[in-house]
Amino acid sequence: MMKTLSSGNCTLSVPAKNSYRMVVLGASRVGKSSIVSRFLNGRFEDQYTPTIEDFHRKVYNIRGDMYQLDILDTSGNHPFPAMRRLSILTGETFHTNLKKLEKRDDEVKRLQKQTLEVKSCLKNKTKEAAELPMVICGNKNDHSELCRQVPATEAELLVSGDENCAYFEVSAKKNTNVDEMFYVLFSMAKLPHEMSPALHRKISVQHGDAFHPRPFCMRRVKDTGAYGMVSPFARRPSVNSDLKYIKAKVLREGQARERDKCTIQ
Repeated sequence: MMKTLSSGNCTLSVPAKNSYRMVVLGASRVGKSSIVSRFLNGRFEDQYTPTIEDFHRKVYNIRGDMYQLDILDTSGNHPFPAMRRLSILTGETFHTNLKKLEKRDDEVKRLQKQTLEVKSCLKNKTKEAAELPMVICGNKNDHSELCRQVPATEAELLVSGDENCAYFEVSAKKNTNVDEMFYVLFSMAKLPHEMSPALHRKISVQHGDAFHPRPFCMRRVKDTGAYGMVSPFARRPSVNSDLKYIKAKVLREGQARERDKCTIQ
C-alpha cells in the first residue's frame, strides 16, 4: 500500500509501512514546541504560544527509499482526555518533556504511565511487539545549575531498567543534545539514523526535485545519501480517520490470529 503526498510540484509515494507518527507529550511551558521547531527547522522559537494541538510532517528520501514522519505536538493542558488517548493509540514513538529546571512536576510520570497503559491495552488486542520507544527530555539545560530543582538522578529513575526508554537533558535554545536525543529515539524505533536532524540534507519545497520519482534523479539521490523536507501543507488526519485506523488494526490482527488457529488445527 502506498500513500501519495503532494508537496508543491512534487508528488511523493510513501509506502504505508514507512509512515510513522511521533507524539510529543508534556505539561505546558516546558518547551515542547521549541524542541519540535529546532528539529524541523533548526530554529528556536522564543515566544511562548499555548499549543492546542499542532501537526507537522517531514518526508525523507534515504538512499532512494521514501519515509514519512508525522509529529503530533499535543496540548500541555490536555482539555480533552479522550483526544490524548487517541493520539497515544496512533503513535509509534513518544517524546515526553520534563520541567527539569522550573519546578518539581509529577506530570511526566503520569504521562509515562498513561502512555504505557493505553498502548498496552492496544497491544493486548493486536499482539504487537512489546517495545515502546520513548524519550524523556529535561529541557532548558542552558539554565544555571543553581536553578535546578529536579536532580538528574531523580529523572534518570524514570527510565531505569527500560532499554526502550532514554533520558536526555537538552536545550532547545542552545541546540544542546537535541540531535543526539532524536538519534537515540529513532534508533530505538528501528528507524533510519539519517532521520535525525544532523544526518541528512535539508531541502525546501522549492528544491524538492530530489524527491521526484524520475529514475535518474532517484539514482543520484541514492548515491549521495539522505534528504529531508518539511511539508508546509500537512494537515492532521481527522479523528474519524484515526478511529478507522485503530479499528482496522485490531480487526486485521484478529483475522490473522484466526487464520493461525485454523492452520494449527
